Amino acid sequence: QVQLVESGGGLVQAGGSLRLSCAASGTIFSINVMGWYRQAPGMQRELVAGMSAGGSTNYADSVKGRFTISRDNAKNTVYLQMNRLKPEDTAVYYCSLVHYRLGRNYDYWGQGTQVTVSS
Repeated sequence: QVQLVESGGGLVQAGGSLRLSCAASGTIFSINVMGWYRQAPGMQRELVAGMSAGGSTNYADSVKGRFTISRDNAKNTVYLQMNRLKPEDTAVYYCSLVHYRLGRNYDYWGQGTQVTVSS
């Protein structure tokens, strides 16, 4: 079983920065992707950014150039540096991990951390 523990959310003014962290524990297969999703009230959960263990990244268009995902594989930790935050970035941010073995994928989610950007 895998557990994900997030930290770093909070309240910030527009234009400010926050850094989210997510530490994974348990047995994690070497082929994996860690990432961040967010869900605003009344909206569907959406991908913010993802990063494979090999270092490939992808970002939502709305955060490109402002957010940076990184990870420390030795610590099984993924980070999301969020700069130039906008009120529309307000959401609950969820850490995710997907790992793959023998043709199957296994999905895990963190408990979520609130990010609120005031105008």
